Amino acid sequence: MSSLVPVERIEGKILLIRGQKVMLDRDLAELYEVTTGNLNKAVRRNLERFPEDFMFQLTKEGFDTLIFQFGISKTERRGGRRHMPYAFTEHGTLMLSSVLNSERAILVNVQIMRTFTKLRQMLASNEDLRRKIEAMEKKYDTQFKVVFDTIKFLIAPPAKEIKIGFRPDEE
Repeated sequence: MSSLVPVERIEGKILLIRGQKVMLDRDLAELYEVTTGNLNKAVRRNLERFPEDFMFQLTKEGFDTLIFQFGISKTERRGGRRHMPYAFTEHGTLMLSSVLNSERAILVNVQIMRTFTKLRQMLASNEDLRRKIEAMEKKYDTQFKVVFDTIKFLIAPPAKEIKIGFRPDEE
């Protein structure tokens, strides 16, 4: 079965903002093949379906950071956005298919949900691997400590946010 939207394309549009995996309104509109304006209009007509844990609006500072870090373009076809973008969590993207009410929205949402699930499974498998390594570490003596420390370092998430484009003396 060929998918409507490749998982890799969706994965590339999932961002980590405010500690949550989200997708921006413009990326979702592109996937659903609607304008960003029409997507946001449908959301505004159904705001009761989008509580804060489903959707939030970026601040200007947050949007500027996205532009800087990810190279997101400021302008769209008509000279830019009038409002800051909305970020939709996994639950918010699921709710979008009900307010857009199109066959494509439903099919694309199925693929988006599969992608979020795949990402969760990947994170869970890293956690399982970490636990297994710790159990092995307890079982074996210190001769393997360097090996275990190196493996844990390689699978651990970055401890500090990496600032791209900054020199260390500017921090």
